[in-house]
Amino acid sequence: MAQPPLLRTLAIALSKLGNGWIYPLLGAAVLAKWGLSGLRIIAPAALSAILLHSIYPFMKRWCGRRRPFQTAPELPSLLATLDAHSFPSGHTMTIFGVLTPIVMLWPAATVSAAAMALGIAWSRVATAHHYPSDVLAGALLGIGIGYPTTAWIVHLWG
Repeated sequence: MAQPPLLRTLAIALSKLGNGWIYPLLGAAVLAKWGLSGLRIIAPAALSAILLHSIYPFMKRWCGRRRPFQTAPELPSLLATLDAHSFPSGHTMTIFGVLTPIVMLWPAATVSAAAMALGIAWSRVATAHHYPSDVLAGALLGIGIGYPTTAWIVHLWG
């Protein structure tokens, strides 16, 4: 839980970025660096996100895990949830799924990508929306879809 006010604010801000706001910014950064050839990075990242979000709702409903703030009333939720269940973390899954292709095809972005992904994963635990196992599962799902998707697209495009 993010107790100090500064950490609470950071956790909320990172979680809200993970709601979707970060993805246009990432696309703009890729295009600013690579121009239209950056579409070779954006395409596998977008496809990875689409594939992840096609399986994600089923996993959430199938697992049906309650969120930490629901099971421990002493943990206040720091912001509204986007869906009902905790496992896996969709924010973490998506950021790892999108950043995996970016790192694979733009290795110089690794440090900043790791900071973004780990920051969003931390924020989901700090806001009492997820357990550490939820964010670990989300990260593994994101990498597990992002890596082969990128390898396949790179193979097709040469």
